[in-house]
Amino acid sequence: MPEQPVDKVRRAARLSVAPMMDWTDRHCRFFHRQMSRHALLYTEMVTSPAVIHGDRDRLLGFDAIEHPVALQLGGSDPRELAEATRIAEGYGYDEINLNVGCPSDRVQSGCFGAVLMERPGLVADCVAAMIDAARVEVTVKCRIGVDDQVPEDVLPAFLETVSAAGVTRFAIHARKAWLQGLSPRENREIPPLNYPLVEEMKQRYPHLHISVNGGIQSLEQAGGFLDRGLDGVMVGRSAYHEPWEILGRADHVMFGAEPGPDAFEVVERMKPYIANHLQHGGRLHQITRHMLGLFHGRPGARGWRRVLSERGHGGEAGLDVLDAALAEVRRVAA
Repeated sequence: MPEQPVDKVRRAARLSVAPMMDWTDRHCRFFHRQMSRHALLYTEMVTSPAVIHGDRDRLLGFDAIEHPVALQLGGSDPRELAEATRIAEGYGYDEINLNVGCPSDRVQSGCFGAVLMERPGLVADCVAAMIDAARVEVTVKCRIGVDDQVPEDVLPAFLETVSAAGVTRFAIHARKAWLQGLSPRENREIPPLNYPLVEEMKQRYPHLHISVNGGIQSLEQAGGFLDRGLDGVMVGRSAYHEPWEILGRADHVMFGAEPGPDAFEVVERMKPYIANHLQHGGRLHQITRHMLGLFHGRPGARGWRRVLSERGHGGEAGLDVLDAALAEVRRVAA
């Protein structure tokens, strides 16, 4: 029997790249896809009102090569989220994800993101409306709790309530979010990680597909979570800052497939995409800012970053700048 679309996406979720505001835009995802054919990619969070009333092609458009790719929506109005889901599905996303984890002030003021951990009933209403509007799977990314909540009590109740509405796949950031007193950056670093609680949720609810997120630094660490029974691992900043170390090795290490291209080939694969972007009025740095970490930890990495950072912002910057940066790596590595 052929593999169903939902099964393909769930298999891809063995390793996913987390949705990250201002980072995982369409250029970043295209770049990441050059390194891994199999990992699941997520968009930045897009609010449901923006989808309904904004520039849809700019917000939702993506290159077909990005598949499998999931859209993350932010919102707390079931009707708006249902409408946004219907619109977004028309663009061909493989999954629609609801953000119940972002702790930023602008998210709290709109009553969505991590603050929704306090309102599981509303989350259930939202996802039920989204599921009714969607043919693809609707999933949730959440925290283990917020503020003074006791995660050991709150998280099981949250999963039970939301899964009863039809969601069976969750990505859980294994930290609390402190909505008062910590910045979004501090919320990614200061609250302690509680991986055992996420693993316990998989044991308690074996019918749910659960991925762990937060502080994961390597594929070896990711593989350990899979060995202990979790269904997937979502990597954020490590995948962005050390893309080849995570995504360049992912197909072989995490999916048992042939290794992906080396970092030099990745650059060559990006050139036609960059040339097309420049031809249509784009700027070089809009793409190369996502590529700064490609040679992380290798000889010449500093020169690569320096050339792209110093020369990539001008209106006339073109592929010659990319070649000059690549020459720095080759020179040091020779």
